[in-house]
Amino acid sequence: MLVAIVGATGTGKSSFSLDLAERLRACGQAAEIVNADAMQLYRGMDIGTAKLPIAERRGVPHHLFDELEVADEASVEWYQRRARSIVEGVLDRGAVPILVGGSGLYVSSVLFDFRFPGTDPDIRARYEALAAEGGPGALHRLLHERDPQAAERIGAFNARRLVRALEVGELTGEPFSAVLPDEAPRWRASTIVGVAEERSVLVQRLGERVERMWSDGLVDEVRELLPRGLEDGVTASRAIGYAQALGQIRGELSESEAVEATSALTRRYARRQVSWFRRYPDVVWTRSGDPAGVEAALARIAG
Repeated sequence: MLVAIVGATGTGKSSFSLDLAERLRACGQAAEIVNADAMQLYRGMDIGTAKLPIAERRGVPHHLFDELEVADEASVEWYQRRARSIVEGVLDRGAVPILVGGSGLYVSSVLFDFRFPGTDPDIRARYEALAAEGGPGALHRLLHERDPQAAERIGAFNARRLVRALEVGELTGEPFSAVLPDEAPRWRASTIVGVAEERSVLVQRLGERVERMWSDGLVDEVRELLPRGLEDGVTASRAIGYAQALGQIRGELSESEAVEATSALTRRYARRQVSWFRRYPDVVWTRSGDPAGVEAALARIAG
C-alpha cells in the first residue's frame, strides 16, 4: 500500500507524515518517506524550502531529498521514474512508502497511471522565445485560448510549465488537461491523506514562515548557491523565495519588497495547491497534530 500525504505549503504535512510513520512503527510496520516537493530535490536549498533537518526526522528513512544540483533541470518525467523506483524498493523491503509533498504534478505522476509525451526541441524553442519576448503572461493567454482548464491549473507565472503545456498540446493535438486526467487509474493501491488548515490560520502561518526564512538567513543561503550555478538553474532559480532573494542580492528589490513579493506568491501558490488536491477522489482530510487524523489514515491503510 502506497500512502500519499498532500496539501498546501505550511499545513504541516511533514509533521503529520512523521506522526503516521511512528504510529505504523508502533504497530510493527516499518515506513519510509519519499519526497514529493520539487524544490527539496535540490542540494543546498534548505531554508527556503523548509527542508526537515536530518536530526528532526525521528529515525524514519527519507528519500529523494538533495538529489540534484541547483544548476540541474528537474522534470516530472524524471521524477516519476525515480520516485516509482524508490517506492517499489520500499515495498520490496516490506515497509510502507509515504509520499509527502505539495507539488501537485509530481504527486500525481506517481499516484496515477498516465504517461508523458516526449518533447520537440523546435516547438519548445518557439514557446520559450515567446516567453522571453512577452513574459509568462503571453504564454498564459495563449494557453487559455487553447486549454482554459490547464491555464487555470498552472497559473500565469510558471513559464516552464506553460511552455510544456503548449508543447504537449501541439505534439498530441489534445489539451494538456486531457493528458493528466483527474480520474486516471491509480498506478497501484494507495491511500491519500490531505492535510488542510483554515484559510485565515494558513495565511498567517505562511506570512510568519516567509519572515522566518529571511531571519534564518535565506539571502546568505542564496549567496552560497551562486557559485554552484543557481542563476543558471532553470528550475531552482525560479523557486519562490529564491528568485526574490536573488533580486535583493542584485539590488533589484529591497528586503521588504522581496519579503512582500515572496509572501504574495506563496499565498497564491497555496491556493493553487488546494485547488489541485481537492480534485483528488477518496481523500481522508485532516489537520496536522490531530491524533484522530492519524488514526483515520491508519484505519484506511489497514482496510
